[in-house]
Amino acid sequence: MSYYKILGLSDEPFSTSPDPSFFYLSKQHKAALTRLRIALNLKRGLSIIVGDVGTGKTTLSRKLSQVLREEPDVCFHMVLNPYFKTQKQFLSRLVALMHAPVDPKKTSGLDCIEAIEQFLYKTGVQERKRVILLVDEAQLLPDYVLEILRILLNYETNEFKILQLILVGQLELIPVLSKMPNLWDRIALKCVIKPLDVDEAREMIHFRIQQAGYQGGGLFTDGAVRAIHEYTRGYPRQMSMVCHNLLETAVMQDKRLVDEALVRDVTAADLRPQVPQAGGLPDVF
Repeated sequence: MSYYKILGLSDEPFSTSPDPSFFYLSKQHKAALTRLRIALNLKRGLSIIVGDVGTGKTTLSRKLSQVLREEPDVCFHMVLNPYFKTQKQFLSRLVALMHAPVDPKKTSGLDCIEAIEQFLYKTGVQERKRVILLVDEAQLLPDYVLEILRILLNYETNEFKILQLILVGQLELIPVLSKMPNLWDRIALKCVIKPLDVDEAREMIHFRIQQAGYQGGGLFTDGAVRAIHEYTRGYPRQMSMVCHNLLETAVMQDKRLVDEALVRDVTAADLRPQVPQAGGLPDVF
């Protein structure tokens, strides 16, 4: 029997997979999601979401994908692995994602760009749909791919940008984009996702065990939550890993409550490097 069933849970509460149903929307995540929805509705063009490793950026993008795919006027595509060796490889990927019509005998980079342009015009202008492309781990994008994206952002009517582009990445994305003024100036929305504070950490833990079917009063004491937050600095992914280990250990020790002493014991034996303190990050940049 799985440890979580012993504790009265129907599902694993602290998986690190980006499951939108287990995604705790903190105030900043809600703000980022709301601002993204507004930018997309207004067809502003380029939006940037950045944050340190483990702050919930990928899960936020999955949540956005879940919401947008339910809207009939949206044509939504995601690029999860942004490593492309050549321009042609990236353009071929976009053509395949968008099902843009390309003559098999004409597959040059220019042919692909023209096919994508035709797709954008047909879908975004004639059919009046919002064409949205989200790129995760965007800090890995090579300069020649960013240049292609800049070109695609040039497609617009008198009223709106035809392509809505969302770049989600780590903080290294900021200096990469700032070195490209002709792309940086096109950014309509800039958000930084920060770690959770201690109250949000408590809410996240409570939310995830409730989502996993827990019916009791609580599995973590306030002291345990404070110790978890102190150790992880409020990074959601690290919190999930630690909480998973804590519940497993509690079951092995025949405990039904995680207290501060258990947190201290488990984290003292944790071989993972402790997350550094994040500081000085603005909400926008």
